[in-house]
Amino acid sequence: MELGECTRNPGYQDVDGGGSAADTVNHEEPEERRDTTALKLDADAEYTQMKPYAGMPKELVLLHSSKARYRVPREIMFWLMVACTLVMVALTVTVIALSPQCLKWWQVSPVYQVYLRSFRDSDGDGVGDLKGIQEQLDHFQYLNIKSVWVSPFYHSPMRDSGYDVEDFRAIHPLFGTMQDFEELLAQMHNKGLKLIMDFIPNHTSDRHRWFNLSRTGDPHYKDYYVWTDCNGSAPRPNNWVSVFGKSAWTYDEVRGQCYLHQFLKEQPDLNFRNPHVRKEMTDIIRFWLEKGVDGFRMGAVKHLMEAAHLRDEPQVDPNKAPESVASEWDLHHDYTTSQLGLHDLLREWRAEMDVFSREPGRYRFMVSESYDYHEVDKTMMYYGTPLVKESDFPFNFHLLDLPQNTSGSWVKHLVQLWMANMPRGQWANWLVGNHDKPRIASSAGQTYIRVINMLLLTLPGTPTTYYGEEIGMENINVTDSQTQDPAGKYNASASRDPQRSPMQWSGDMNAGFNNKTNITWLPVHPNYTSINVEAQREDEGSVLAQYRFLSALRQSELALQRGWFCYVHADASVFSYLRELDGLNRAFLMVLNFGKESAVTDLSSVRELPDQLKVLKSTNQVNDGKALQKSGIPTEAGESLVIQYSTSTRFNPNHPEQCYVSEKACYLSAMDILYKC
Repeated sequence: MELGECTRNPGYQDVDGGGSAADTVNHEEPEERRDTTALKLDADAEYTQMKPYAGMPKELVLLHSSKARYRVPREIMFWLMVACTLVMVALTVTVIALSPQCLKWWQVSPVYQVYLRSFRDSDGDGVGDLKGIQEQLDHFQYLNIKSVWVSPFYHSPMRDSGYDVEDFRAIHPLFGTMQDFEELLAQMHNKGLKLIMDFIPNHTSDRHRWFNLSRTGDPHYKDYYVWTDCNGSAPRPNNWVSVFGKSAWTYDEVRGQCYLHQFLKEQPDLNFRNPHVRKEMTDIIRFWLEKGVDGFRMGAVKHLMEAAHLRDEPQVDPNKAPESVASEWDLHHDYTTSQLGLHDLLREWRAEMDVFSREPGRYRFMVSESYDYHEVDKTMMYYGTPLVKESDFPFNFHLLDLPQNTSGSWVKHLVQLWMANMPRGQWANWLVGNHDKPRIASSAGQTYIRVINMLLLTLPGTPTTYYGEEIGMENINVTDSQTQDPAGKYNASASRDPQRSPMQWSGDMNAGFNNKTNITWLPVHPNYTSINVEAQREDEGSVLAQYRFLSALRQSELALQRGWFCYVHADASVFSYLRELDGLNRAFLMVLNFGKESAVTDLSSVRELPDQLKVLKSTNQVNDGKALQKSGIPTEAGESLVIQYSTSTRFNPNHPEQCYVSEKACYLSAMDILYKC
């Protein structure tokens, strides 16, 4: 049934006070309307329709609202809302203020080094290329890799495998086109991957336009390189020696002077004391940043500046005949490396990268390469200062010496070299191989490849993995006729070709590196039929499966990402340490056997450890899940264990001299958040 009108309020007076609103409505409403909307309840009585309820008059509202029973609850609700708002604002500000800085993309996963020539050949010419990387992007995701460092692909005469650059803004046709690069970068970003480029600022190719203009005396380019007067018949202005051996000076007949080259004579050194050169290189950095690259590896940075006085460097052996000095190891490089002004130059480049880092989610990463060996303090300077930032980190090469002495104490010593000298609050990094050094599986042995990968992926900081280390690739044997590396042509024992062989993707032709033709720029290792990605993906106990597990564990566990690192034990065989985070009741103990025989480790003196321990992951798959007593933890030679345990007792407060953390943070389980503590 239809209810035509609402309840009538006869007490309500209209605005003019001339009668009730109901009367006004009744007066205006037609009789027919009232008749049609009336509802007959029965045959004897007729329902009288009441007029609409027009609300409470203003005076009555004010009268009731001022009463305490209405006013007090209203005021209480108002101030409660104000208080709740203030609490929420204060809580938000507190959480933001106390939260530690979020880890950046280069901190949350390993960096994977791609040596472009050897990674994947897409067009069948025997040389890896940019499209080849694009074809294998799923491999990085499979390994939980977020950051990929690619070796040089600039236009180059290839006298030093692309490290002699003819044009910094062009791509060598051997590797593809600029469109190939842009497509690769777009695909990587779509998959959440970051691309780090190799930047070679110390020198150019002798075919570079700048060098040709400089040698002809062009007024603008005249001082783009380091020139000095010399005798054409004996071009040796001083005793400086090239990294590849022999004099670092070459006489140029066109200019009638000698130019400096700390590497090959086809790689003349740029003169960074010239402001035009500094601007040129900064513009090149900006060019690639505008393309969208996510960071740079700055190569050979310690060689960027030389002493302007060009004095002879002191000999390591003062009694050696000066004319017999022919190796870089014969001299102390007081005037050719780490010169005044070097760090100012790097900070200029860092500032340029920071401009592009302002874009949300697009931080631009910078890592420096400098082999300073025992002069660790020089390496640490690349971090910058507390006031002026430089590199995000300089590469840590200390673990390259690991094969010299396979013992737990030696590994601890190498780790401690970095951790004890790293500036407070900085981020560590680790690597065991690259394109210049022998593969760790060959230098240390296949027995130790698993324990070394576990070390890399559980130490604090960012690990860098050289392509193929995730499957245990080894060096190849290269004959004189097969040698490609210029260092190997000077000295066969110094060749870097053995560690640059094609990636072993499968047991197919050419190990799946080139499946179109039977051509490879270097030979494939004969063991590719058993050591390859395809075979190891199907084997749960493989080197690859272990690497993938540890990479995922590192990414998912706060204690491994940003927790405390504490030494627990080191002896002739075993190196043991733990990773823990304050407030988190889950911690990890690593027991790594680098010795030549089995060992039983007694950690009963470590009272912070529970008596009963359980193996989360072993390099020997049969020991996964095994229960152990801390008083006797057995490991075989080359075996390593990740032991997860629960405890409310922290190790680091009682042993501060044995523990390190980049940025201290605590976990609040009630809110599942991290906070500064």
